Amino acid sequence: MSTSQLPERQVEAIIEAALEEDTGQGDVTSEALIPTDLAGKATILVKESGVLAGIDVARRVFQYIDPMLQVEILIKDGTAIKPGDIAATIDGSVISILESERTALNFLQRLSGIASTTAEYVARVKGTEARIYDTRKTTPGIRLLEKYAVRTGGGQNHRMHLAEAVLIKDNHIAALRAMGMSLTEILAKARKNAPAGITIEVEVNSAKEAEEAMQAGADIIMLDNMSAAEMKKAVEKGAGRVKFEASGNITLDNVRQAAMTGVDMISIGALTHSYKALDISLEMESQTLKLI
Repeated sequence: MSTSQLPERQVEAIIEAALEEDTGQGDVTSEALIPTDLAGKATILVKESGVLAGIDVARRVFQYIDPMLQVEILIKDGTAIKPGDIAATIDGSVISILESERTALNFLQRLSGIASTTAEYVARVKGTEARIYDTRKTTPGIRLLEKYAVRTGGGQNHRMHLAEAVLIKDNHIAALRAMGMSLTEILAKARKNAPAGITIEVEVNSAKEAEEAMQAGADIIMLDNMSAAEMKKAVEKGAGRVKFEASGNITLDNVRQAAMTGVDMISIGALTHSYKALDISLEMESQTLKLI
């Protein structure tokens, strides 16, 4: 998988903002200590098993700082990695490599952490019809990259933004019920006022509400924080008529149980808000250092 599928300008803007935050005022340590004409080679070393994601983003960081740096990618995004693997090498100015290091690794470690977490969930539901989806619980400013990492790990993307689909959640329903509207009326209002052809999903908390949402014409029904037994009951009533999404308190321990209820989708906020960054480092190869 490659980030070439992502909007070039948006990725560049994310990288620019990250570098401005870290290097906008310069790198006083490297500038005070490292000769400007010292060149060498560094490796990006994997220290933990998982799935690689963001290696091309890391390359762009290095070459944004110094277009003369030679970055060779040795492992592609989406590849299973293990301790000792070399994901890439960087040749050129040592000052440039050191100035780029932290920002490049921040992207690479975090995106690989998301991809690795996603891959674990995907593996747990293998053999079922359920697919693993992310949510909008992402880091502000880098949603584009985090959702890319989910796809890299074998997951699917839910809404990228609020305009992508109608999702009627509990607070929408509470506000409209306070105005005397039933769930059927709420769905009818959404269908009437939303853009033509847009998907309409509604969150429900019981099999009874799910049945009402089906009758009202929802495209997708989100079964929120429901027990496996209650989800199974809802799915059995609507099988083949509507898609079902399980959501809320889904963990690695119970995700397969949720999948076995027959739901089509399982959305998991933890993919992008509770992952563990993968341990990846940059190591200078001392034997390659030379003044040029």
